Amino acid sequence: MQRIRLRYTKRGRLRFTSHRDFQRAFERALRRAEVPMAYSAGFTPHPKVSYANAAPTGTGSEAEYLEIALTEARDPEQLRVLLDESMPTGLDVVESVEARTSGLADRLTASVWELRLDGVDPAEAERAIAAFNAAEAVEVQRMTKNGVRTFDARPAVVHLENSKGTETHSSTADRPTDQPCAILRLVVRHVTPAVRPDDVLSGLRAVADLAPPVPAAVTRLAQGLFDEETGTVTDPLAPDREAATAPTEAETAATATASA
Repeated sequence: MQRIRLRYTKRGRLRFTSHRDFQRAFERALRRAEVPMAYSAGFTPHPKVSYANAAPTGTGSEAEYLEIALTEARDPEQLRVLLDESMPTGLDVVESVEARTSGLADRLTASVWELRLDGVDPAEAERAIAAFNAAEAVEVQRMTKNGVRTFDARPAVVHLENSKGTETHSSTADRPTDQPCAILRLVVRHVTPAVRPDDVLSGLRAVADLAPPVPAAVTRLAQGLFDEETGTVTDPLAPDREAATAPTEAETAATATASA
């Protein structure tokens, strides 16, 4: 059985696609592309697809991941092209590697987010960010199925800054262009309870009364393993690429024999 890991996007209006809607679209794409999927056992077999840490509905993303299991080996890049052609524009399959290591979900420990705040002066955003970063605790509330939950959002936020002059990944087609705009970059750890970008916006409102006049355009730029030394989020597919190019034990032994 071959396992393939894919990175896909949610762009433009497709950011409003729910995770369940994406699942249906992806399974249709698997059938159109005639992918030799492995299926689960039982009375209602399902294709073996593992989704990892999907972005909330309404947020864009450049870094969503999933893994599929095949009954026959396929070239990862050719498979990517076939699946991308079978998916709606905006739900784009942009990377594909053969899974040669374990624990993809375990490598998704942090995310990099972009928050576009139309109608917010960058200087005002700068003051709010300074107040948030200086706070020891930032309590926010979220409505859950069990009622309102209060929790501290500050420990999960590794980095928060105002990205002056940085190109935004958010769509501006339905956004005003003649008003001030602040673009925030956020690095947040994946903790329990999960701290989402809207929780950070609630925190900015709590500590500095920052309230954007229109909903923020939120895009996940990356997710992966958080590197404590550099403070960056690393590519979760890199170990699989490195394993694919590393020589096998047989190749190493053959090389050593030839050199002797």
